[in-house]
Amino acid sequence: MQEIILGGGCFWCTESVFLAVKGVISVTSGYAGGQAETADYESVCSGQTGHVEVIKVVYDEQVIDLSNILDIFFATHDPTTLNRQGNDIGTQYASVIFYTDEADLPIINDKIAMLKADGINVVTRVEKAPAFYQAEDYHQNFFAKNPTQGYCNFAIPPKLQKLRAGFSTLLK
Repeated sequence: MQEIILGGGCFWCTESVFLAVKGVISVTSGYAGGQAETADYESVCSGQTGHVEVIKVVYDEQVIDLSNILDIFFATHDPTTLNRQGNDIGTQYASVIFYTDEADLPIINDKIAMLKADGINVVTRVEKAPAFYQAEDYHQNFFAKNPTQGYCNFAIPPKLQKLRAGFSTLLK
């Protein structure tokens, strides 16, 4: 099993995408980049804690490789806007990849270089994974538990549509 920590805006959105991907063993919403004592939803939403809303993706590299994980990540969020995804604005919504294995770094850098060569102005930060703090229980699998929640109905279906359109062979 491998793991990668991804920040692509609201963790409810990125979690929903990766829960649908074949080979993904688990997706945990959480916070990374700040200190443990401020790793709670209310504090992180203030934008003052240094945390980013992230998901920790644990995957079976025999079923899906990091390159495919990154393709999905870049296709289902906007890696060209600094600290913003749609209406979500603030450092807690940064586009970021926190790698946990040094062997992943060349793959990540190559993927970003290919996007930039295609004219995409990627601002995604790439950093060694800091401490990961699991979000509160009510945030885990949020969309499945709250399918009528307004924000989710606005933001998540378009991401899932992009996932189905571009990666149908990688879906559970």
